[in-house]
Amino acid sequence: NLLQRCHSAQASYLFQQDKFYDVSYDTGDKSIQCSRKPDAFKFWLMWKAIGTKGLEERVDRALAMARYLAEEIKKRDGFRLVMEPEYTNVCFWYIPPSLRDMTDGPEFWKKVHAVAPVVKERMMKKGSMMVGYQPHGDKANFFRQIIISPQVSRQDMDFLLDQIHSLGMDL
Repeated sequence: NLLQRCHSAQASYLFQQDKFYDVSYDTGDKSIQCSRKPDAFKFWLMWKAIGTKGLEERVDRALAMARYLAEEIKKRDGFRLVMEPEYTNVCFWYIPPSLRDMTDGPEFWKKVHAVAPVVKERMMKKGSMMVGYQPHGDKANFFRQIIISPQVSRQDMDFLLDQIHSLGMDL
C-alpha cells in the first residue's frame, strides 16, 4: 500500500468503492495524477499530426455531440440531467420505471443512488460499453459521459441511452 499512501487523492468521483469487483485492483489511485504523466506528449503529437485546425474541429465536434446528448436526455422518459453541460462532460441520472412515480425526496434519491452501480455492472458483464458514474456532494450516483472521441456519432449517443434503459429498466 506504499504507492497508495504516497499518491492517493481519494477522489471519490473517480474511484467508487461500490463496484461489483475487488477495488484493490484499480491502479489509478496508486500513481501520480492517475497515470497521466505522458498526456502533454500525447497532445503535442496529436497537434503535430492534425494541426491547429484539426484540433479546433475535434473540439467543436465533441461540444456538438455533448449538446446532442443533453438534448436527447431531456426528451427521454427516465433520464434527467444533473446540470446543463458546460463542456463535454454530460452528467445525468437514469430513473427506472419503478421509481418514476415516487415523490422526489430522501427515499427516492437513496433508490436512485443504487441504480448506476447496477447498470454499470451489467454493462461490464455484457461488454456493450463503459460509462463512468459518481456521486457528488449530496447528489446521488449519476452517469458521467465524457465525449472526446472524434469518431463518436449521434447513433453512438442514442445507443448509450438505449443501452442504459435496456440494462436498467427492470430495477
